Amino acid sequence: MNTSETSNLNQFESCQLSKEHTWEVKANNRQYHTQIKEPSFLCFKKRKYAGNEIKTSKYNIITFLPLNLFEQFHRVANFYYLLICILQAIPAIATLPWYTTLIPLTFVLGITAVKDIIDDIARHRNDKEINNRPCDILVGESFTVAKWKELQVGDVVCLKKNDFVPADLFLLSSSEPNSLCYVETAEIDGETNLKYRQALSDTHNEVNTMDQLAQFNGKIICEKPNSDLHSFTGTLFWKNQEFSLDNEQILLRGCRIRNTEKCYGVVLFAGVDTKIMKNSGRYILKKTRIERLMNRVVLLILLILAGLSFCLAAGSAAWDVKFGIQVPYLDITSEDFSPGYQGFLSFWGYVIVLNSLLPMSLYVTFEFLHIVQSFFINWDLKMYCAERDCPAKARTTTLNEELGQIKYIFSDKTGTLTQNIMTFKKCCVGGRVYGNQFDDVNKATVVDFSWNTFADGKLTFHDSSLLDLIRSGGDPSVHEFFKLLAVCHTVMVEDKNGQLVYQAASPDEEALVTAARNFGYVFLSRTQDTITISELGVQQTYTMLAILDFNSCRKRMSVILEDSEGKIKLYSKGADAVIYERLCPNCPHKESTQSALDYFAAETLRTLCLAYKEVDESYFKDWNQRHHKASVVLQNRGRLLEELYEEIETDLVLIGATAIEDKLQVGVPETIQNLKEADIKIWVLTGDKKETAINIGYSCKLLSDRMVLFDGRDVSKTLEKLQMNNSTNKDNNIATISGAITSSEQPDMLSCSNKALIITGSFLNKFIRRLKRLKRKKPRCWKLRTSVCPHSREDIDCEEEAYEKAFVELACQCKAVICCRVTPKQKALVVQLVKKYRSAITLAIGDGANDVNMLKTAHIGVGISGQEGMQAVLSSDYSLAQFRYLERLLLVHGRWSYLRICKFLRYFLYKTFAFSFVQIWFSFFNGFSGLSVFENWCITFYKVMYSWLPILFLGALDQDISDNLSIKHPKLYNIGQRNELFNYKIFLITLLHGLLSSIVLFFIPYGAFLESEGRDGTAVSDYQSLATTIGTSVVFSVNMEVMLEISYWTVPSVLSIVISLGLYFCFTFLTQSNFMSRMKPDMFHFQGAALNVFKQPYAWLIILLTVAVNFIPSITIRLIWGIFNSKDGGRAAYENRNQGEKISSNKANHFNRDSTQRRSAYAFSQDKGYADLITSGASIRRKKLASEANTNSNAQSMPEGEKDVIQERF
Repeated sequence: MNTSETSNLNQFESCQLSKEHTWEVKANNRQYHTQIKEPSFLCFKKRKYAGNEIKTSKYNIITFLPLNLFEQFHRVANFYYLLICILQAIPAIATLPWYTTLIPLTFVLGITAVKDIIDDIARHRNDKEINNRPCDILVGESFTVAKWKELQVGDVVCLKKNDFVPADLFLLSSSEPNSLCYVETAEIDGETNLKYRQALSDTHNEVNTMDQLAQFNGKIICEKPNSDLHSFTGTLFWKNQEFSLDNEQILLRGCRIRNTEKCYGVVLFAGVDTKIMKNSGRYILKKTRIERLMNRVVLLILLILAGLSFCLAAGSAAWDVKFGIQVPYLDITSEDFSPGYQGFLSFWGYVIVLNSLLPMSLYVTFEFLHIVQSFFINWDLKMYCAERDCPAKARTTTLNEELGQIKYIFSDKTGTLTQNIMTFKKCCVGGRVYGNQFDDVNKATVVDFSWNTFADGKLTFHDSSLLDLIRSGGDPSVHEFFKLLAVCHTVMVEDKNGQLVYQAASPDEEALVTAARNFGYVFLSRTQDTITISELGVQQTYTMLAILDFNSCRKRMSVILEDSEGKIKLYSKGADAVIYERLCPNCPHKESTQSALDYFAAETLRTLCLAYKEVDESYFKDWNQRHHKASVVLQNRGRLLEELYEEIETDLVLIGATAIEDKLQVGVPETIQNLKEADIKIWVLTGDKKETAINIGYSCKLLSDRMVLFDGRDVSKTLEKLQMNNSTNKDNNIATISGAITSSEQPDMLSCSNKALIITGSFLNKFIRRLKRLKRKKPRCWKLRTSVCPHSREDIDCEEEAYEKAFVELACQCKAVICCRVTPKQKALVVQLVKKYRSAITLAIGDGANDVNMLKTAHIGVGISGQEGMQAVLSSDYSLAQFRYLERLLLVHGRWSYLRICKFLRYFLYKTFAFSFVQIWFSFFNGFSGLSVFENWCITFYKVMYSWLPILFLGALDQDISDNLSIKHPKLYNIGQRNELFNYKIFLITLLHGLLSSIVLFFIPYGAFLESEGRDGTAVSDYQSLATTIGTSVVFSVNMEVMLEISYWTVPSVLSIVISLGLYFCFTFLTQSNFMSRMKPDMFHFQGAALNVFKQPYAWLIILLTVAVNFIPSITIRLIWGIFNSKDGGRAAYENRNQGEKISSNKANHFNRDSTQRRSAYAFSQDKGYADLITSGASIRRKKLASEANTNSNAQSMPEGEKDVIQERF
């Protein structure tokens, strides 16, 4: 943007201040901000300026009970049981006492409430810790220690070194020269390199003592609170003057003060109004796909129950009309009750009788299994990081099975995939490569830097021949190589306790300067126009004539130095592509250095080329004059300077190249490769630079050299051509559209199968703005999405929605997607788009506060306990120590959890249907009277004792294959992605299975008991004997079924079945004993029935026949299915093994050496470098002159507060 455009933009912004910028802050004026209110709801009002207290918890003491009950009764089953309790309290229709349902319901609600309150207590503790952090607030004419939550808009605060910024502040001044303030923004954008902020010169000069701070009464009018982290617009009105404010004077909440002893600021935005809180997103109640499906299944069951109750009630009314007069002894007729009303009462009676169709223990067991599986995750020693003493932790216990259904992973880069530690690994000097070239690092010689007193002791370099060459002085190119690394940079140096500490705009630059320092070329100090280094112990000072700083367009930086002999040299470093374009003809070592660059790229190292040239003195004087004139012009300054840079950065002599390793987290490439084999697509969302993100994509094997890379421009062109073609081709012929796109020079994005997409935050901004424009236009029908995905033939009536869907379809067709320079809100937007238009489960993983919104938006959020604080972990559903543990979390625990939960649901529904449908068949033979076929105590204990333990251990311990095989064969993970083990089809099959089993379980005993008696003449064909026999058959049958479901037999699994059957006989004999009948005859009706039945061989034969008829078809179907499934499984395992061999061979030949492609990944800082600060002298501490000695004597007469502040500043 040129200067005229900038001035026009500033004029426009100033015009907008009165209309849109209504946020008015008065310094040192709390009363003004507390009295201003704005409409909130109806006639209610709230404070316009929020306090600094934050709240992430859901409940308090007053709201916990009503809110928690309100949330729990959103669950259909809980509301259903509440309705049953109400019905049981009505005597006319009650068939069971009310407390039989209320007590279990209270137990279920209580367990869930305890779990919720434990989670919320943890959130309260985190809020309390943050809100109670101390900070210094100006009260009157002195600073007092207060808590963060006590801060208000307009307060003046004092921050010290290593303090976190408590709110969004306007920087007034600091103790550094020219009121510079260095901040670390790791918790905002993930970057650990320092950035600087600088106060206005007026506030720097006039607001730097205690009295001046107390008297500061400036008024700031600025933009309203928003989520944009990278821009700020406002105006300071002070002393009848206006001062323009931008992002350079703003300290955001979450930043950390570094290398600055003290700084002072005014609170602009507090609490929920701060930019980081605007990006954090709201709390989202997450439910798994299985739970949502289960809720819909519950509704289906309720409809089935209502339909069956209606049919049975109709049968009851019809039976009363036809047979009621014939059986007066039953007293089922009444003059007061019509048949219709009698049927109405029977309907609700059957609703109570058949309430076992939806047993309450379903949700109790479901929650309990979640907790057990969460403990398994917490206890897994293979996900324990001993270095950090950090285990894996399931912070949310309700999402475990969703871990087995992940289709898309959205990952942060810095601190998640990488350690953000740059290491100097290799270099090429004069065409020769130095560094370890052996596969075994132990075979290489480690360089001993003990001779160098300036060595930091952290660099490990495996090639001592380079150091020998340096110390011998035999190769001048090596001298120039390390001299360039020591002088061509914008690093700041600080002496701490006799040790040199470097602060750089990018970690790459710090790694290069540190490498030169270890090899004997030590950067010592700099002034505004000089730089001092130590060359193998000899101190040299060079005159810094010019610094040609880098930016994302130049991709290089240069310095022009003059030595003590008057020789002028230009040293330049940058991306290989831009350096090679500027080399002199017949430059030596060009081809050998190119081969070295290819070799470095094959190892996914970050490469950088170094070059220099000697500059003629007369030419430089002329160039410098033109440079000075261009630097002060008001129009086209940037273009003129760029032309001058291009002019002098030519005819360079190539010195060599560096290779830096951006250390990945341990096991990241292997983890990503295995997850990709499991058909999981991985998207990287980072705030880092495009070149850095791409290089990390290659390093971690997310990208390969065989992939075709597309960017946002390709997406825009594709979508525009599809839309243009739509206006001329109404049928949207995909072949015609693809043909139109392939006519361009770029590869066809639609037809390319092996592609990756690289998009930036600026593209997403343009994309969002376009969507907003489309919203304002009149919708018109076009089928863009069907052009991208021809298998989907749905019509899109809204152009905006079609454009969104088309973008998501294009992105999801890519093998990998990298989004760089994105804000926290844009990260969440990308996740939201995929969730909206893809029926897939998403997982987000990150380690910083800038990832919180993304973690909350995804179906599952995983926080890494990294170096960027604990904000991500505190907002996550699961926490891990390193990214590599994600493989085990998904492929082992996720897959097992999904398998167990699905088996649990299938078996639980089966045993429920088989038990409940028997009641229906019995109704046809008891005159639809509502009489139960089972003893009341059998109904009660069946749910919690006779069939509960086996299913509990099935859902907790079962596994089809071991954990090692789960990781070795990631293709097996696909069953969860396709949702094969529990869906509507499985539900209908289970319903049919239970229906058929109920027919067998009722009609075989009923037919056998029509006319029979025991060998001793005792009748066994009575109702009580039939009920006991059917109950025994049901218990045996459901336990036999669970034996078929178990794939992994353990001692608890065997004991659970033995104990269940033992409990059945113990409680049956107890509840049907003469002793209990005599004690409570109204509660124990089946006196001696168990003893009468179980001593008859005839009854045991009936039970055996019933169980066998029910069991044989089931096991036969399973055997047939197992035979065919094992063939498919063997074929899949064979294909998986062959594919694994191909992948391993691809890994060995990852880089195509015949390719001329080179990847440069110099990590340019996201902000402009420190060159302007260096050349202006703003960051250089001036030496005290003799003429300034009087300052100390004058200080005696100053006020005490003013004297202290000045001493702090200088």
